[in-house]
Amino acid sequence: MSLSKQLYLIISLIFFMIFTGNFIISIKNTKEYLETESISKAQDTATTLGFNLKTLINDKNNPEIETTINAVSNSGFYKEIRLEDSLFTIKESDLVKASKDLDKGIWEVSNIVIDSNIGILETLTQSDDFMQELITLNGSVPNEENKNIVPSEDVYTFIPNLKNKGKTSLDIKFTATNPENKIIETNATLELNKVLVQVNRDIKFDSVPQWFINLIPIDLGEQYTEISDGWRTSAVLFVSANPGEAYNKLYAQAKSSIFYSIISFIISIVILYLFVQYLLKPLKILENSALSIAEGKFVKVKATSNTTELITLSNAFNDMSNKIEATITRLNTNIENMSKKLSTDELTGLAIRQTFETDMKQLFIEKAKGYILTIRITDLGGFAKSHTSNEVNNFIKEFANILETTKLSDDKKIFAYRFFGSEFAIIAKDFSNEDIVKFANILKDKFEKLGDKFEKKDVAHIGAAIFNPFSTTSQILQSANQAYEKATIIGQNEIFISQENELVKDMESWRDFVTETIDNASFTVKFIGNFTRCNSDEIIMQEAFTSIKDKENNDIPIGTFVSIAEKYEKIVDFDKKVIQKVINYILINDVKYDIAINLSLESINNTAFIAWLEQKLSENKNIVSRLVFSVTAYAVAKDINKFKFFISQMKSLGAKVIIKRYETRFISLNDIKDLNLDYLRLAREYTNDVCIDFSKQSFIESIAEISNLLNIKVLAENVQKDEDFKYIKSLNLFAASR
Repeated sequence: MSLSKQLYLIISLIFFMIFTGNFIISIKNTKEYLETESISKAQDTATTLGFNLKTLINDKNNPEIETTINAVSNSGFYKEIRLEDSLFTIKESDLVKASKDLDKGIWEVSNIVIDSNIGILETLTQSDDFMQELITLNGSVPNEENKNIVPSEDVYTFIPNLKNKGKTSLDIKFTATNPENKIIETNATLELNKVLVQVNRDIKFDSVPQWFINLIPIDLGEQYTEISDGWRTSAVLFVSANPGEAYNKLYAQAKSSIFYSIISFIISIVILYLFVQYLLKPLKILENSALSIAEGKFVKVKATSNTTELITLSNAFNDMSNKIEATITRLNTNIENMSKKLSTDELTGLAIRQTFETDMKQLFIEKAKGYILTIRITDLGGFAKSHTSNEVNNFIKEFANILETTKLSDDKKIFAYRFFGSEFAIIAKDFSNEDIVKFANILKDKFEKLGDKFEKKDVAHIGAAIFNPFSTTSQILQSANQAYEKATIIGQNEIFISQENELVKDMESWRDFVTETIDNASFTVKFIGNFTRCNSDEIIMQEAFTSIKDKENNDIPIGTFVSIAEKYEKIVDFDKKVIQKVINYILINDVKYDIAINLSLESINNTAFIAWLEQKLSENKNIVSRLVFSVTAYAVAKDINKFKFFISQMKSLGAKVIIKRYETRFISLNDIKDLNLDYLRLAREYTNDVCIDFSKQSFIESIAEISNLLNIKVLAENVQKDEDFKYIKSLNLFAASR
C-alpha cells in the first residue's frame, strides 16, 4: 500500500472516530435536553390547566371541563391529557345494595375494611343520633308524625391510589346490623371509574424512520397536578408529552450533524490530498531517481521541499548516485581495458582469432562481399634460432604493421588478425577480384623489402578465398588454407587466390530445401546447455537448439540454413515454427525453468512477427514467464533502438530477453544499462582458461559487479574445463553451463 493511501486511511479512521464520538455525545445531550424540555413543558401545562379547572371541579360533570382540556390538547404537543376523580362518595345504602347477602331492609354498616394498596376510605358523615333520640321520645311506635322520618346514613369518601388508572374495582368488607340486631359479615364490590375526561392524540413520526426510533428510545414520563376542592384533593390532572416532536427535532439534528460531517470530511480529504501531493512530490522525485539509478542513469535530485528529512534524504541519494556512478565508471574503464587486452595480441596489437570469428559472424549477418586471407610467416622457428628474441619480436611487429597499415582506398576495409605464432589472417571487406590481386601484390612487395631488411628471403605466403555468406567460418578458412598450401608450392612470398564460390548444393536446391523444411516444420528442436545456479545445482535455463538434416540424414549447419532462409525471406516463418515447438514442449512437459529461443534480427524488426508473437504470448499467459528470447550481441549492435523497443514489448507481456555472446566491443555497458535486460550471456572465449588468466578473471568480476548494480543476471556459457567451471561458480555470476 502506498504512503498516500496509508495517510488517507489513517486520517479517515481518526476522523471517523472523532465524528462518531462527537455524534454520540451530541445526540445524547440533545436527547436529554428534549426529554427535560418536554417533561418540564408537560408539568407546566398540567399545573396551569389544573389551576384553570379548579373553579369548575365542584361539578365534575360540567361540560366546560372537557372543552377546556380539548383546547389545550389540540396544540398537538401532548399525547394524552386525563382528568381523574380523586374523591368517590359511598353511602351505606350503596354498600347494602351491592352486597349479595343483604335484603332490602334497614341495615347499619360498620367495621368497613378495604385493601390499602387500592386507596383509603374515610367517613365523611356520621349517623344522626339526635334524630334517633327524637323518635324514641315520641314513642316506640311510629305515628303519623314520625313514620316518614328515616334515620340518616353514614357517607364514606374513597381516595384511590394515584397509581390506579381508569376503572377501579373496589372490594369492601363490612358488618351489617338490622333493627332486630341481626349481624351479618359480608362484602360488596363497587366498580368505580376514575376518569372524568380523557383526550388522546396519535403519536406521529412522519419524517422519522422506525429504525431511528428503535435505536434511540425517548422516555417522557407522565406528569400530574392535584386539583383541590377546599382542603381536599378533588381530582388529579395527568399530562403526557407527545415524543413525536422530540423525535423530529432529534432526527433533524442527527441528519444535519451527519451532513456537515460529510462536508467537513470531503473538505478535509481534499486539503489532505493537496497536502499529501505536496509532501510526496519530493518522494516521487526520489523514487524516480532511485529507479533511474537502478537502470544506470545517475541523475541528481534537487530538493523541492523545506522538510529537513527530505532534504537530508535527497542529499543522501545524490551521494549514493555519485558513488555508484563513480564505481560503474571505474568498472567500465577496467572492462574496456580488459576487453581490449583480451581481444588483441600483446606483441603486435592486432586482433586475435576470437575477434576474427566474431567479425566473420558480422559479415554473415551483413551478407557482405570480400575475401579471407590466410598468411603465415615462413619458418619462423628457424629464424628464431638464428636471431635474438628482440630481433624476432621486431620482425613480427614490422610484419604485423605491414598487414595492418596496407590499404587500397578508404572504401576498402582491411582487418588484420594474429591467430598465434606465425599464423595471421586478413578480412578484406568489399574487395573485388581485381582489388584482391592488387592488394596481394602490394603485400608481396612489402614482404620482400622486409626480407631484405632482416636477411630473410622467404618471408610469408598468402592464400585467399572468396567470402561465401552461405557457408561457415571453418569452411571459408579451410578454402583459404588450401589456397595457402598452393601458394607455398608456387615459390617464395607467393600468392594464390581461390575463386571457388560453390556450395555443396546449388542455390536452387537450397531454396527448395529450406522452404520445404520450414513450411513442413520438418526439423527438431533440442534443448541443450543446462544453465545451473552458481550457488546450487538448480537448473534455471536451457537453450532451444534447432537440428536440421538433409535427405541423407546429414546435419545441416544451422548458420548456413539461417543465412539461406534470410536470403529467401523465410526466416520469420522459421522463428515462428521454432517458438511454437518450444511452447508445446513447455506445455507438454510442464517445464519449470526458462527456455531461451534464438531470434534473428529480421524477425525482431518485423512488425507482423511482433504482432503474431504478442498474440501467441497472450494465449499462453501461464507459461510466458518461462520464455527467454535470445539475440546475439553483434545483431543487437546493428539496431540497438529497435532492440530496445522489442524488449519493452516482451517485458510488458511477461516474457524475458537475453543478449548472448556478449562482447564489449559490440555493445558497451553504458548501452546495456539502458536496455532493461533480464540476462546477459558472456561469449565463451571469456571463460576458456579463466582459472589461469588474470585478465579474464578481472573482466568477468567487473562485469558481475556492474550487472548486480543494474539487476541483470550474468550467465557463462559452454565452460569446458572443470577448473574453469569451478572458478566460475566461485564468482558472483548467476549461472553457468558446461
